[in-house]
Amino acid sequence: MSARTQGAPTHGVQTTSEADALDQRVPRRMRMKVALAALGAVVGPGLIAGLSDDDPAGITTYSVLGTNYGYRLLWVLTVSTVALILFQDLGARIGVVTGQGLAGLIRQRYGARAGVLSMAALLLANIGTTTAEFAGIAAGFQIFGVSRYISVPIAAVIVSTLVLRGGFRGVERVLLALSAVFVAYIAAGILAKPDWGAALTGSVVPSMPTGRDAILIATATLGTTLAPWGLAFIQSYAVDKRLTPRELGLLRWDVVTGAVLTGVIGFFVVIATAATLHKRGLTIQDASDAAVALEPLAGRLASQLFAAGLIGAALLAASILPLSTAYSVADIAGRPAALDDSIAEAPLFYGTFAFVTVTGVVLVLLPGVSLVPVLVGTQVINAVLLLPLLGYMSGIARDKRLMGEYAARPWVSGIYWVAIALITVCIVALGVLSLPH
Repeated sequence: MSARTQGAPTHGVQTTSEADALDQRVPRRMRMKVALAALGAVVGPGLIAGLSDDDPAGITTYSVLGTNYGYRLLWVLTVSTVALILFQDLGARIGVVTGQGLAGLIRQRYGARAGVLSMAALLLANIGTTTAEFAGIAAGFQIFGVSRYISVPIAAVIVSTLVLRGGFRGVERVLLALSAVFVAYIAAGILAKPDWGAALTGSVVPSMPTGRDAILIATATLGTTLAPWGLAFIQSYAVDKRLTPRELGLLRWDVVTGAVLTGVIGFFVVIATAATLHKRGLTIQDASDAAVALEPLAGRLASQLFAAGLIGAALLAASILPLSTAYSVADIAGRPAALDDSIAEAPLFYGTFAFVTVTGVVLVLLPGVSLVPVLVGTQVINAVLLLPLLGYMSGIARDKRLMGEYAARPWVSGIYWVAIALITVCIVALGVLSLPH
């Protein structure tokens, strides 16, 4: 994709007095309708990118956090949500101002080697994570008695048909509608009858239990919330939506809303498991275990809602992961990458989407193959990729040649680097603690 002209146009801008006079002539209800229409035209990148972070890996992490530590580590989710707002807002802004995806900008500013290496690592990590999404679909449907050999292929066909036949607006509407399934986790959390006072305290008062496992799950919570593929996706998706710098204010509302909802969903997953499984001293391995274990403790409806949320989360992420990868591969190659393009117009874009999707399905359906090495390896790659990716984004944000008048000011850049330093400490701690003792 070609970059847009930097900066917002200056012609036709109304003076303050002209705007005030117009406000007096236009009825308040009409102004409200215009504002809502403008917001509706922008909504999408933030909500979809944010909520897709609540994928099976994320739901599993939050479930383990609540099961093992109750409400004590909810503050980690609060911190992770703030980091998500910060960097997804940055990614969306870079995409709108430059008109380019992240991989292409890395290549442009830091050289071909940095761009290709980042894209290759992202491709490998995304294949593994896509496999996890289809594994989540399989696990969720198995709770309802449906074999993975039925659920996974059908899910893959649905996802592929959506992307190949839907067009940009059609895909966006379906993804936004699919996001509504996360209400199931809110309902499950309420049905679990949590201790709301303890949950609120745990959300704002830092408390770290001693022990290696507590630090591991806290770091995993940060990593699963701030996923590299989500940062790459929101930038490319904002470009594909053809937003302009004049819409950045409305886009920020979309990004903040999506990130906050991500944290809210994670909050209800944690309190659902804290109020039931942690209270009874139970342990789990993944989110499907949590869904099954909820039934005797919070009722069949809570269990089914938790399982339905897992399936919906996996379907949403299984759509986004291959799409994020396709954007990045096409972007680094300088080829067309838009959902409104036909297969003939963007063969690399759609070919990459198909390759990642098919590979994930095949890995899940192979008999006797353990997914644990794939999933663990994926998280390692994500952790390794996250730090340089955030560094690249911060550097691009300061580059006036690329960002023009929208370049980050020194104090804003300082906030980015403080956040990156904190994330570095967490990831280094995760690596050290993961070493055999």
